[in-house]
Amino acid sequence: MKNFVEELKWRGMLAQIMPGTEEFLQKQMVSAYLGTDPTADSLHIGHLCGIMMLRHLQRCGHKPYLLVGGATGMIGDPSGKSQERNLLDADTLYHNQEAIKNQVSKFLDFDGNEPNKAEMVNNYDWMKDFTFLDFAREVGKHITVNYMMAKDSVQKRLNGEARDGLSFTEFTYQLLQGYDFLYLYQRHGVQLQLGGNDQWGNMTTGTELIRRTLGSEAEAYCLTCPLITKADGKKFGKTESGNIWLDRNRTTPYAFYQFWLNVGDEEAEKYIKIFTSLERDTIEALIDEHRQDPGRRVLQRRLAEEVTVMVHSEEDLQMAIEASNILFGKATKENLQKLDEATLLDVFAGVPHFTLAKDQLGQPAVELFTRDDVKIFASKGEMRKLVQGGGVSLNKEKLAAFDQVITADDLIDGKYLLVQRGKKNYYLVTVK
Repeated sequence: MKNFVEELKWRGMLAQIMPGTEEFLQKQMVSAYLGTDPTADSLHIGHLCGIMMLRHLQRCGHKPYLLVGGATGMIGDPSGKSQERNLLDADTLYHNQEAIKNQVSKFLDFDGNEPNKAEMVNNYDWMKDFTFLDFAREVGKHITVNYMMAKDSVQKRLNGEARDGLSFTEFTYQLLQGYDFLYLYQRHGVQLQLGGNDQWGNMTTGTELIRRTLGSEAEAYCLTCPLITKADGKKFGKTESGNIWLDRNRTTPYAFYQFWLNVGDEEAEKYIKIFTSLERDTIEALIDEHRQDPGRRVLQRRLAEEVTVMVHSEEDLQMAIEASNILFGKATKENLQKLDEATLLDVFAGVPHFTLAKDQLGQPAVELFTRDDVKIFASKGEMRKLVQGGGVSLNKEKLAAFDQVITADDLIDGKYLLVQRGKKNYYLVTVK
C-alpha cells in the first residue's frame, strides 16, 4: 500500500497535517472525507486539487467519502469570503449533487466491490430534522465561544475585512462542519478530514468536537492541501471570462484544453504533479525533457492531454487538438464542419467578428467582404489582388474567384462564414 502522505508531499499537495496522521494511515485502511460546495451544478478546476486528494487516497488503499454540503450550502462559509452566499432550495441542491457525483465518478470508483469504494453523502440528510434545541444541547455545549472566536476566518470578518460583519448563521458554520465530522465518525467510521488550507480552522473544530464528545482517546485527524494560485498570485482557475468549469456546457473541452496548454513553464511543473495521476519518474522525465527545450512545450501538452482525458474523454481531447490545428496548423473545411457551435465560437473568440443580414447572401464575395460593416478588405482592388495571389480562403478553402457568389450553402452550422486573409488573419462573419 502506497504511503498517502508521501504521495501528497512529493506532489506539492500537502499544506498542514495534524501530528500522528501519517502513522495512523500506515496502520490500516482509513475512511476519509472531503466536503464540497453544491452551490452550482458543476465543479470548476478550483475544486480539482481536493478531488485529486480523494483520488490519491483511494489509490493508496483508503476509503474516500465525498460530502456534498446540502445543509451548509444553505448557509454559507465565512472562510476566505467577504460576504454571505446566496441560500439555495432543496430541489436545486439535489440537482447540483447529482451533477457533481457524475463528474467525480470520473476520478473515483463508486461502483466497485472493494471495501475502499467511494461513497457520497449529503449533510442535509442528517441536518434537516435536527432541531435547534438538539443542536444547542448536543453540539453547542462542547465548544466555547472563546474557541470559536479565535479562528482566523472569524477574526478576519470581525476586523473590518467585510462590510457587513459576520452573521450568527455564519458564525455557527464551524460547529455545523464540526458536527459533520462527528456524525461521519460515529456512523461511518470516518477518522480523517481532507480540505483546502483555508478550511483548517473549521476542520480542527471537528477533531476537537469529536474528542470533547467521545473522549480524548477518540482518534480523528485532518490534513489540508495548499490553495493553488497562478504565477501572479491570483486565484487558480479564474480567467477574464470566469471560472474554468468541468461541465462541457459551461466550458467547452477545447477551451478547457487550451487553458492547460497555455500555462507558464513554472506552473506546468507544479500542475502536472497536482492534477494528473502520472507516476513520479514519468513526471521527472517530462520536466527534464521540457527544460532542455521549453519552446516545444512538452510539459504543457502532456498536462493538457492528461487532464482533458480525465475530465472529458479521449474523443474530446482529439477534437480539442483538431480545433487547435484549425487556427495554428493545416486544416480543411471538413475539420471546420466537425466543430459544434460552442467550440467554433471558442476557437475564434479572439478574431474580428462581423454580422451580415441573411438577405445579403447571393452577392459576389467582393461585394460582401468590402462593405463598411464587414470591412475585411480595405478595397475591392486589394481583395482582387489577394485572391489572385491565392491569399484568401473561405471556410478553409482557397477562394477561386474574387467575385464568387456566396450562398446559404457556404454557411458553417447554417450561420457562419470564416474568412482567412493570408496565413494568420481570420474573420468570423455571423449571418442572421
